[in-house]
Amino acid sequence: MKRYDLVIIGAGAAGLAAAVEAYDRGIRSILLLEKDKYLGGILLQCIHNGFGLQEFREELSGPQYAQRFVDQLNERGIEYRVNSMVINITRDLQVHYSSLEEGYVEVQAKAIICSTGCSERTRGSIATPGTRPSGVLTAGLAQRYMNIDGYMAGKRVFILGSGDIGLIMARRLTLEGAKVLGVAEIMPTTSGLTRNIVQCLNDYGIPLYLHHTVKEIIGRDRVEKVVICPVDDNLQFIEGRDMVFDVDTVLLSVGLLPNNPLLEKIGVRLHPRSKGPLVDGNLQTSIPGIFACGNGLYVHDLVDKVSAEGRKAGRNAAAYINGTLAAAEAEFKVPAVGGEGHTLPEEGKFICIVCPRGCHLSVDENLNVTGNSCPRGKEYAINEVTNPTRTITSTVAISGGELHRLPVMTSSPIPKGKIFEVMQEIDKVRACAPVRIGDVIIRNVLGTGSDIIATRNILCGQSAG
Repeated sequence: MKRYDLVIIGAGAAGLAAAVEAYDRGIRSILLLEKDKYLGGILLQCIHNGFGLQEFREELSGPQYAQRFVDQLNERGIEYRVNSMVINITRDLQVHYSSLEEGYVEVQAKAIICSTGCSERTRGSIATPGTRPSGVLTAGLAQRYMNIDGYMAGKRVFILGSGDIGLIMARRLTLEGAKVLGVAEIMPTTSGLTRNIVQCLNDYGIPLYLHHTVKEIIGRDRVEKVVICPVDDNLQFIEGRDMVFDVDTVLLSVGLLPNNPLLEKIGVRLHPRSKGPLVDGNLQTSIPGIFACGNGLYVHDLVDKVSAEGRKAGRNAAAYINGTLAAAEAEFKVPAVGGEGHTLPEEGKFICIVCPRGCHLSVDENLNVTGNSCPRGKEYAINEVTNPTRTITSTVAISGGELHRLPVMTSSPIPKGKIFEVMQEIDKVRACAPVRIGDVIIRNVLGTGSDIIATRNILCGQSAG
């Protein structure tokens, strides 16, 4: 049985950061295991921008953000396996995994970090009434279909739940030509970030129905209609207020749950609210030597926070291996995360979208800005009044590589009035591998001064990271 100092399960934002940090703390015998074909986890299908504002002090797409850490991993020569599913871990820190190349493998670790991410809540978990036709998808699955596989999720879509993935998919579907008829949220406030309400719904005139939910899904083979109804303070339907929408697709964005079957199987204590493992202030679980971090611990609102927590887990696991881990001063408490609730600005004000803070800004006739908490907010406010712009992300077809779609984005924001024209130009393009992050796919698209650039590496016949 091969031995490692540290085995990390899951190579998303948390696992990558944990591996790099542990290496920088002197741990050289590290094995990082990822069940998918590529390192990066869910970030690879999150082609939208907004990542990295805290971690790298710049705005990146999900694949760009992941590649930064993949590059750090490769620079250090950290050992990793993809296409490797962890089947079991034991209380004495053995890890059993199955790999396409190696078959069934057992390794012994001195410490384990679980960074296994989270899973979407499904229709069954919320008991949505109605028939069971095709066309009812979770928002994350639809995101993968569109951004990785290149399949359109639907043409007439209604979204249940105001989670960030659902809001982002409302924009993505609209940009690709679908009609998103609305988003229903059962609570009186949104669960997604306010900046996503602004740039994903308000920008495209997509209605948001607060205190509403799905009363019935109708259809035989494919979804045909969805019935939306308001609810009272006890979350009971208010009869006589039904709204019926003709749709072919219903997306569910109704929450995420930490994914921890490996830990649950060996008796690690779980948090009654977050459903993640109970950990101490060092992120160590109830079994010594096993640490947890990222969305497998609790669902974070920003990936930058996931990476920061991954580094903490890597740092503490290294100290445990070296015998220098100090006792935790306090128990870890799951912080309040998620949407702050959509709050409408006062008349004459609008919401800044340059960061998740969502400042309420106002601009007078002399272009004096108030309400901003940073210089970028002031710049955004003036631009929003004089020449509103947005960054656009999409995908183009690509040949010669293992993937069928190449994620792209505008190199700088473009005028809002040009968005759909630019999307038409993007749809005409077919790229050819190899392509590197930053390669120009369309130069100076429609004379906007902005290039369409690649945001993921795709080599000939395969994808890097």
